[in-house]
Amino acid sequence: MPRIGYARVSTSSQDLDIQKAMLKAAGCEIVRAETGSGATRDGRSELATVLEFLRAGDELVVHRLDRLGRSTRDVLNLVHELDAKGASLRVLEPEVTTGGDMGRMVITVLGMVADMELKFIRDRQRAGIEAAKGKGVYKGREKRVDDAKIRKLASDGMSKARIARDLGVSRMTVYRALDGGRTKNNTEIR
Repeated sequence: MPRIGYARVSTSSQDLDIQKAMLKAAGCEIVRAETGSGATRDGRSELATVLEFLRAGDELVVHRLDRLGRSTRDVLNLVHELDAKGASLRVLEPEVTTGGDMGRMVITVLGMVADMELKFIRDRQRAGIEAAKGKGVYKGREKRVDDAKIRKLASDGMSKARIARDLGVSRMTVYRALDGGRTKNNTEIR
């Protein structure tokens, strides 16, 4: 039974080496790895590649279930896709496989735990931001483009869409710069 490993970290400051080593030690001939959020499968090209090439009898192996995804729905959909191909999922920590009914139940519970962890992470992040705002320390993300540059390009006749595309910002950023940092209800944006 061919084993294909999948490793994921959320940010480039995290290290994939431990996951890769564990997957190799578990007998994975191929290990695909990527950096990206586990909140959704969108934009995870390495996972898509693995799923595309899995065949009947293959086993997808991950270090922990949260490396595969933090959404219960995504994890269960993935298990369903593997079942439809005749493939299975193996999680190394804790050791569980979808090769049997009990394994599917455990994967469901672990998927729910990963989903809850994601909610806890977001809640802690939101609370931290609110606390920092209360202290006057949090100002949001630094601007990538000066508003004056956006206003200059607009006054030169360039379209808002083209300004956004050329500067690599959203159109909303362009609209805010042209509106002097105000929104529809005339409140200042920080």
